[in-house]
Amino acid sequence: MLSVAIVGASGFAGAELLRIMAAHPAMAVAVATGDSQAGVAVGHLYPSLGPAYPDLIFSSYEPDEVAGADVVFLALPHGASQRIVPALLEAGTGARIVDLAADFRLRDPALYQQWYGETHEAPDHLDAFAYGLPELYRDTFAGASAVAAPGCYPTAAALALAPLVRAGVIEPDGVIVDAASGVSGAGRPAKPHTSFCAVDEDFTAYGLLDHRHTPEIEQASGAGVLFTPHLAPMNRGILATCYARPSGACDSDDLLSVLQGAYAGEPFVTVSDRPPSTKATLGSNSAHLTARHDSRTGWIMTLCAIDNLGKGASGQAVQCANLLSGIDETAGLATVGMYP
Repeated sequence: MLSVAIVGASGFAGAELLRIMAAHPAMAVAVATGDSQAGVAVGHLYPSLGPAYPDLIFSSYEPDEVAGADVVFLALPHGASQRIVPALLEAGTGARIVDLAADFRLRDPALYQQWYGETHEAPDHLDAFAYGLPELYRDTFAGASAVAAPGCYPTAAALALAPLVRAGVIEPDGVIVDAASGVSGAGRPAKPHTSFCAVDEDFTAYGLLDHRHTPEIEQASGAGVLFTPHLAPMNRGILATCYARPSGACDSDDLLSVLQGAYAGEPFVTVSDRPPSTKATLGSNSAHLTARHDSRTGWIMTLCAIDNLGKGASGQAVQCANLLSGIDETAGLATVGMYP
């Protein structure tokens, strides 16, 4: 059994990692850090996790304790991983590291200053991380011991767009990505715009023209995009609706065929002519996709639904950890969503 340390386990992504690990056949949680909740029982903060972790207490981050684990998940706010990853990598313990934040996703360090407003603190370590979207970047895992798991918006957009870009079916410039997220994507700490009264009966756009996930979507999809995120009054889920111009003659069947060919044999991706639904992916590591060509306007539309805490965060992180550890990538992960 591989020992697991979750750094930042008290947040929503950390809690989802704990939930998945509770049923994982080859991994077990040994350390769960959460500096803001240090000394608090896991089951006290998250009663749903109490039966699985009756004795587990959130602890403060201790490098030596974390470095002793076989697998280290970093579920921290942006910027925090940069400060601890160098020591973890240089410790030489052989631990597999999966970072759920954006700290090591972008290949060009200059983009962090442009989109995140701060200079990257560990640019020399960017190349040590594979990009953790296995369905599109599995070849980057060879020989890697660290993975940067993509964000929820980039995952949904890239899954919908990358196969069409790679096949030359769509023009790679001028792509529009409209995507809606559940409120859990904003994290556990309360914020004025994510309280129940603010979110209920509302649907709002944010991050207009400057959302920090834009360069990652472009890097992962291979397209130049105008990205507009929206906050939806639901707990979990991402629905990305992407619009592009065709590069030549095509119809809806051609588009579906490209997507089906790209994801043939992928256990977590379902391509069909059904419009994707966030609830269909709830609690799973699955992605549901479809595509259409509108002969009237000439536009191509391709859509992807995922659970933002599943395939958009913790589920994907576990999938990556499975691959790094040489075990079945589906271990511990659900392909079937919860309904209703």
